Order: sequence, then structure tokens, then C-alpha cells
Amino acid sequence: MFFTSSNRTITGAKVTRRRALSALLALPALGLLTACGGAATAGSPQASLAAPAPLATSVPAGTTIKVGDPSIRVALELSGLTKELDGVNVEFANISGGPQTTEAFRAKALDVGSVADIPPIHATWTGLNVRIIASAYRQDAVDHPLYELGVAPGSGINSLADLRGKKVAYSPGQAQGALVLRILAKAGLKQEDVKLVELPSTGDTYATALSSKQVDAAPLGGVQIKRYLAKYKNDGAATLRHGLRDDPSLLYSPAEALADPAKAAALAKYVAVWGKAQRWIEDHPKEWLEGYYIKDQGLSREDGQYLIEAAGKRDLPTSWAEGIARHQQTIDLLSREQKKPQLKAADLYDTRYEAIAGTAFAAAAKGGTA
Repeated sequence: MFFTSSNRTITGAKVTRRRALSALLALPALGLLTACGGAATAGSPQASLAAPAPLATSVPAGTTIKVGDPSIRVALELSGLTKELDGVNVEFANISGGPQTTEAFRAKALDVGSVADIPPIHATWTGLNVRIIASAYRQDAVDHPLYELGVAPGSGINSLADLRGKKVAYSPGQAQGALVLRILAKAGLKQEDVKLVELPSTGDTYATALSSKQVDAAPLGGVQIKRYLAKYKNDGAATLRHGLRDDPSLLYSPAEALADPAKAAALAKYVAVWGKAQRWIEDHPKEWLEGYYIKDQGLSREDGQYLIEAAGKRDLPTSWAEGIARHQQTIDLLSREQKKPQLKAADLYDTRYEAIAGTAFAAAAKGGTA
């Protein structure tokens, strides 16, 4: 995901804040809250959301949603957008990343989480019924990748084709794992043409594995790219651009939460403000650098500026058609390579929410943010 300071996963066990917040600005998106969209069951056995009720245009008093979206919590505070969540009790949990978010869903400790495109797929394969309710991408995704392929000193890897016979770090349930499979496919290689070394993609695990030559190649994300090269380039370390899109950033929720009319309406409000927050982050890089990367995340000014420049411009569509098509390609690849059941990507999306974030993002560019 492109708002974290690195590719590490932030874990936390409990809600850190609760606040009742003030009135949502009128947006064209709110008219979409009553649009009903199908979201057929994506796997079995699961509860069906084939005919979800239309989203209510108001949130019942006292409704609480538990949110695993740490960076957006900061964006709402810095921008003043907290006042646009009137009537919703928002409990922010310091939880992000697929494994921790899915675990929190199972424990009924979270109503929405921020992840890449792989966690909803794997959650479905493990029998957890989830739906995507918002999506964001990068406008120039190939030239602004989330990840680059880190190369160990002395590995002899100068191109993707050189991965043949090499040890490659692999995390099958995360975005980095899917990216590795896509990189191999682009290079005309199969899994058996390399040695996949299963390692969790947390913290600096991959950078350490590269520098110690435990692996020859590994996807590095965020500031880990910059730090790895700064530390080991003189020893022969390098990174390669993979030339693929790796940019999806999604909000997803348990189907059980979305079947609750009060929570579903509250989540719609959150998605609208989430869309505005994306615009505020893009339009206020200095404030975001100071308030999030430096003060909240503890990064150096140089590292924070690197991440801002690496992210480029955001793209929040009002139609999910293209994103769903790309998601289906990823599902097809994982299904084939990991021997998993086939899924229909469209069934992972609750289309009642389709245009909300994108409409809010566009409206904010016209002066709709605080």
C-alpha cells in the first residue's frame, strides 16, 4: 500500500481512539449510496451478499465502526476532515496488512481494513467472506512502482531473465508473493526454474536476506529500496524495475459488517472521507511529510520526501471495471500457480460503494476539502 512508510506491517491489538465526528459535506457520491449492486458469493461455504440492501443515506445514532487504516487516521487529523464523519463513532486500530487485518476480521475486532489486492483473495480462499468497498491506484503505475526487485551483491542478476536458477524471496499470501509470480511469468520462467524461499515480507527481512545472500532477489518496497541501495550498492547490490503494475490500494470489509444496515451506511461515509483524504495527501505534500512521515512514522526528512516523490499522482476511479479486470488476471495467475480454486473477481466487490471514493476525490479537487 502506498501510504505506509515502508513495506513493514504495523500490528496492534486494540482500538487506540474513538471519536464522534461532525457533518459530511454534500457530495454527488452520496446520491450513489442508494444504488444497489450485486456481490455474489466468491467462494464456498460463505454467506451470500447476492442482493444487498440499498445503502441508507443517514447513519443511525451511536453506530460504531472499527477501522484498520493507520495512515488515514493521521490524514484526517492533519486535514481537519474528521469533522465530516458526523454521527459515526470511529475506533481506529493500529492494524494494517493482510494477515493482521484478516485475523482481526475473524475475531470480529475490525469492520474495515486497508490492504493491497492479494489479502481479499486469500481471505476468500480460507473461507472468510469479505468485500472490497474502495480502491485507489497510481496514475503512472509502471514508472511509480510500489516495489522494485532487490538484487544481492554478486548474484549476477542484471535482468529479469537472469532469475533462472536463483533463490527468490517469496511470501505467498501477500502482494509481494503475487508480484514474484508475475515477474517470473514476464521473464518466461516457471516456479521450478527458480528456488522460491518463503520469507515474511515484514520490516527489513528481505533487505537482510539479500545482504546476507540468503536469497539472490527479493521485492523491496517503500523506503527499503532507498536504504538497501545506500547501504549495499558499493558492495554490488542493485534493484531492477519490473515494469508491471503493483499499485492497488483497497479497503475491504467482512460481509457480516456490510450486511448490517447501520454499519454499511457508516462505512459509506468513511469511504467518502477516505477519498477526500487521498486528495488532501496529494495536495499537501509538505504537511504530509511533516505530520505523517516525520512526526508519526519517525522517518528522516529525506526518507519521507523520497516516498512522496515515489508515489506520484493518485487515481481513484468512479468505475471499478478496469481494476476488476486486472484483479481477475491476478486471481487467474494465483489460482494456477498456487493450485487454488478459481474465483470471479467481480464477486469480491460490493458495487454499492463503487463511485463513492472516486467522486469524493474529484470533488475535493474543486475545493471540497476543509
